[in-house]
Amino acid sequence: MSDRERAFQLLDAVPDYKIGYVVAYLQGMTAGEETEEPNAETLVAFAEGDKMLAEGIGQRYTNTKDLFADLED
Repeated sequence: MSDRERAFQLLDAVPDYKIGYVVAYLQGMTAGEETEEPNAETLVAFAEGDKMLAEGIGQRYTNTKDLFADLED
């Protein structure tokens, strides 16, 4: 029996309530196998972030409490 066949056999024995864990694990194992190209809007946002870092501009936060406080204003 191949490893793939054994994996299918084991998967059939996994209870339905645990399938989510198996799916999450498999997604982690295959991450990076398929590469997605960022769209134009994302590339513009990356460039904006790079510029802000290079020029030292923009608001910086040391904790999430301050970040969310500013978002509420």
